[in-house]
Amino acid sequence: MSLRLLDSATREQRAFTPLRAGAVSMYVCGATVQGPPHIGHVRSGLNYDVLRRWLAHSGYDVTLIRNVTDIDDKILQKAAAAGRPWWEWAATYERAFGAAYEALGCLPPSLEPRATGHITQMAELIERLIERGHAYPAGGDVYFAVRTLPEYGTLSGQKVDDVHQGEGENTGGKRDPLDFTLWKAAKPGEPSWPTPWGRGRPGWHLECSAMATAYLGPEFDIHGGGLDLVFPHHENERAQSHAAGDPFARFWLHNAWVTMGGEKMSKSLGNTLQIEALLGRVRPAELRYYLVGPHYRSSIEYSDAALDEAVAAYRRIESFVHRVRERHGLPEVSAQVPAEFATALDDDLGTPGGLSVIHKLIREGNTALDAADAAGASRAASCVRATTGVLGLDPLAAGDADTGAADAARQALGTLVESLLERRRAARGERDFATADRLRDELLTAGIAVEDAADGSTWTLKDA
Repeated sequence: MSLRLLDSATREQRAFTPLRAGAVSMYVCGATVQGPPHIGHVRSGLNYDVLRRWLAHSGYDVTLIRNVTDIDDKILQKAAAAGRPWWEWAATYERAFGAAYEALGCLPPSLEPRATGHITQMAELIERLIERGHAYPAGGDVYFAVRTLPEYGTLSGQKVDDVHQGEGENTGGKRDPLDFTLWKAAKPGEPSWPTPWGRGRPGWHLECSAMATAYLGPEFDIHGGGLDLVFPHHENERAQSHAAGDPFARFWLHNAWVTMGGEKMSKSLGNTLQIEALLGRVRPAELRYYLVGPHYRSSIEYSDAALDEAVAAYRRIESFVHRVRERHGLPEVSAQVPAEFATALDDDLGTPGGLSVIHKLIREGNTALDAADAAGASRAASCVRATTGVLGLDPLAAGDADTGAADAARQALGTLVESLLERRRAARGERDFATADRLRDELLTAGIAVEDAADGSTWTLKDA
């Protein structure tokens, strides 16, 4: 089965064939850096990171552009309220988002362009739209004329007469309330850049069209983002790009929200869970498991209990891989993933089915361990490493932010535990079962479970 993706534009699952053989071009709407990241923000980055990894595993050379919106009404308002320069405010939270993506194991994008670095490309796009009769200047602003594009509304399913752009009260510059802003005339105290229509700053939708085409060309394979961006952002991106004559994205993908109490996680609702705070509770890999485990188009209703379940599930993966390493040496990463796993991922990036395959492998591997079947256990662990690697969850990945410190701690702990186990083996050899039982109980009290088997005793952390 080849990869099939649910295209938001056609509302159908379609077979994915890239524009250029052997290569995939992706654009993902990144952060508007107005404040610290929460799990609702980073879910999108994680979902498309998994897609990128699966495409790379499938043999494609992937170019991923993830932008940064570093100029925006909310950035200006919050920076002003805090008495800080807008650029310093944006840079502070751009770094915070970068740290969150890195901590949660996102591969770095091929490029992460900022909106403010692409004013020239935006001005050129506006000129093309004006020349083609799809945009008009008005008092220093420039607007896109929605009714000049008959296809407008097809991405989001909106009827043109029902559209509301959410841009506030029309001050008289717009010819039609349906039209949206491409360029905002300069206001006192706000940053601005020179253009043929006067100084000002870009509208939000214009930014992504200009940056996507600057790096991926007028037509590219996949445009991704959150479900909340379908309208107006992606509808308007698509409209202005098509109106300029660019085919633009061939597939539109949208991930669902993280919700609390049935409502989208949002700063305005005050129901945010910031990454920094959550990483004080759980490890990065555990939080990543929680966010990539559900299907990307399914909402995640946040709860502490659900997060705890994800933590326990990830630790079962981790425990199995470490047990195999301790008994039989470091398991290699299999070059191939099981057919069941490939089928799940090819079905619109079905991560729940993929995780089901992984946990099945772990059950089989644990059975092999119990039977002292070294080959079977190592084979299962190699497949687990390959499949978890696609999801960015391989416990032994060299790039895992936790691996170095965790391995050092585990090695130190292992030295101490093996010393006690050696004393226990000696006591059992002398038939001093009271001492052997006492040593086993001491280890259990410390959270270490001991298993006695035909080939000797092994240990694991109780809650791992």
